[in-house]
Amino acid sequence: MRKHGLAVAGICVLLLAGTACSDTDAGGNNPSTPSASTSESNGTPGASTTPGASSTPTQDPAAAAISIVPAKGASSVQPDKPVTVSTTTGKLTAVTLKDDDGDKVTGSFNPEKTTWTSAAQLKPGATYTVSGSAEGTDGATVPISSTFKTLKATKSLKASVVPLNGETVGVALPIQIFWNNPVKDRAAVEKRLSVKTSVPVDGTWHWVNSKQVNYRPKNYWPAGTKVTVNIDTQGVNAGNSTWGTASRKIAFSIGKSVVSLVNVKKHTMTVTINGKLARTIPITAGKDGFTTRSGVKVIMEKYTTKRMDAATVGIKPGDPNYYNIPDVKWAQRVTSSGEFVHGAPWSGGSQGSENVSHGCVGMSLANAKWFFDQTLRGDPVTVTGTNKHMEPGNGWTDWNTTWATYKAGSAL
Repeated sequence: MRKHGLAVAGICVLLLAGTACSDTDAGGNNPSTPSASTSESNGTPGASTTPGASSTPTQDPAAAAISIVPAKGASSVQPDKPVTVSTTTGKLTAVTLKDDDGDKVTGSFNPEKTTWTSAAQLKPGATYTVSGSAEGTDGATVPISSTFKTLKATKSLKASVVPLNGETVGVALPIQIFWNNPVKDRAAVEKRLSVKTSVPVDGTWHWVNSKQVNYRPKNYWPAGTKVTVNIDTQGVNAGNSTWGTASRKIAFSIGKSVVSLVNVKKHTMTVTINGKLARTIPITAGKDGFTTRSGVKVIMEKYTTKRMDAATVGIKPGDPNYYNIPDVKWAQRVTSSGEFVHGAPWSGGSQGSENVSHGCVGMSLANAKWFFDQTLRGDPVTVTGTNKHMEPGNGWTDWNTTWATYKAGSAL
């Protein structure tokens, strides 16, 4: 230590396939769908515990005494712990924390500028450098410099997301996050997820399983809403030695409100756009043995042309119900198992009067094209009038769950 300098003390401490219609593509558009409050403290082998502090004593009352957590040279530091730099004499003037790729970690000073604390989102298996300066009460400035390493993740946690960044979607689209590895500590991960909207929206996260979490509003998204999803999971401890290795943001917009209601008994589909009835369309739905499911469905994919082969739903060539149509026009998928809304010129004589399809909702080519031009991925199509109901997970089925039950699926 030098006179009027800084004494630096290191303190070490320890992140689609079968039913009525097939999935075989015959051209046109390709689908764009991607086919707790505490972290575990000792669940990661090699994680630092908390050894005692080391310090360099000083007899100079004007010299600032600085502590850096974790200590210089520390290894296997947990990524979900913040880095702190503090002084008991004088003040901090600048602090920067970077990883070995040169990426900065955000942080903030307390009002007195005696403590700087980073965000608790370090990369696993990275080397970090703390740099900066402090000023003692004598006005002398001394640089701050320290390095440490975070522990390596046995398994990484990364996210795939629906919708796509920059996409404009329908009013019923649920945000869906798919994890590459199972999440054990769902609360710790959910705390790192946030949704920001341009207008007030009451919504909640809902865990479908350990590898998928969805978000939907209490009611359909307001038309025109701008939405930003922040998946701030870098450094999160997901449990079972799984650590978040990256964060990402997804920004998307909600289009106009297009809400459709299919009444199988009346053989009609009414389409309401921005609250006003736009068109009533004669339709045909599933015949006996191929009943169309009732429930709230959401448009998942849109194809200008789609091959539909009954073999994909278990109907073999030679069966009276077998079909293989290479050019079904204006096809919009509403279940994973193969129900579509599409143009069906072959059933024109039955549209508006009887149900003759293999489960899909068919209509004239003119009406199908008009409907296709109005909709976006994420628009709802509610079907009523049958005793067969939507199965959970057979498409984007979030709206078939009561709000209370959906909220109960949050880990928080």
